[in-house]
Amino acid sequence: IFPFVSVNQILLLLLVLTVCAILYNKVHQVPSALKNETVDLESPEEMEEEIPVVICAAAGRMGAAVAAISSIYSNTEANVLFYIVGLKTTIPHIRKWIENSKLKEIKFKVVEFNPMVLKGKIRQDASRPELLQPLNFVRFYLPLLIQKHEKVIYLDDDVIVQGDIQELYDTKLTPGHAAAFSDDCDLPSTHEMVRSVGMQNTYMGFLDYRKQAIRDLGISPSTCSFNPGVIVANMTEWKHQRITKQLEKWMQRNVEENLYSSTLGGGVATSPMLIVFHGKYSSINPMWHIRHLGWSPDARYSEQFLQEAKLLHWNGRYKPWDYPSVHTDLWENWFIPDPSGKFKLTRPDS
Repeated sequence: IFPFVSVNQILLLLLVLTVCAILYNKVHQVPSALKNETVDLESPEEMEEEIPVVICAAAGRMGAAVAAISSIYSNTEANVLFYIVGLKTTIPHIRKWIENSKLKEIKFKVVEFNPMVLKGKIRQDASRPELLQPLNFVRFYLPLLIQKHEKVIYLDDDVIVQGDIQELYDTKLTPGHAAAFSDDCDLPSTHEMVRSVGMQNTYMGFLDYRKQAIRDLGISPSTCSFNPGVIVANMTEWKHQRITKQLEKWMQRNVEENLYSSTLGGGVATSPMLIVFHGKYSSINPMWHIRHLGWSPDARYSEQFLQEAKLLHWNGRYKPWDYPSVHTDLWENWFIPDPSGKFKLTRPDS
């Protein structure tokens, strides 16, 4: 009997041990799996919303794009994805500049813009040919360049950002609005600058009211204009309202009827946007677009005002990488020299 009982006991003991081993493994595997999932779920890269920022890198002014990107990246903890838009000939240069400087840590995608989309849509204008450069019209085609984002920030290259770009991204757009801009009449300091250098800040400065097509719009010539150098855009609304098609329609009408020109206030990229977005845009916090720094080599803002500004824009002829220009020290804080040596700053002693 004893041997028989002993064998049964041994078998029973082995069975119990096997069951215990299986249970032990299962119990210890579950927390392990949960732990892995928890790490993935809480990963900042996965949870943090991506902020897409579109900036163009044009030949001859790539240092501008680099300074803008540098200023944004240095002043935020947000998860920024830079879309750097260039032409086929300029893309290798900007990519090399980023990858061989301290900007190599940024998240970026290089996007090629095909200038053929503009064929027949731009009226040649000799007074300011730089305004006819293809990349000036990238802002018209945002949904074609940026596929996966609902909300996008577009910035001209001649800006620097002193605030946290998350604030600008959090700009509230009214339902039904495809974009937010800064009004040209929104700050007393801007009014003083406008008066001092004789700028236009109304629709009369951009559209030719002698033309019937412009008068038929029913827009008062004294309506305050806005500046499309800083845009917060809703891609769903943009596509739904066929904004790109509307802008192209006015570009083509200008080719045929000369409804606006760069001899007026803001050249050929602003005017179609003023028409298409009239009365249908939200507002950006004025301190997020302090502009006209490039309008005169003499007119200056107060240093205190500029320190409080979240974004500075050198719109106008006098750029901070050229000479003469104003407040160049604020811009140069963010400039990163070109490792290839092709782009150089123009300074009085250079």
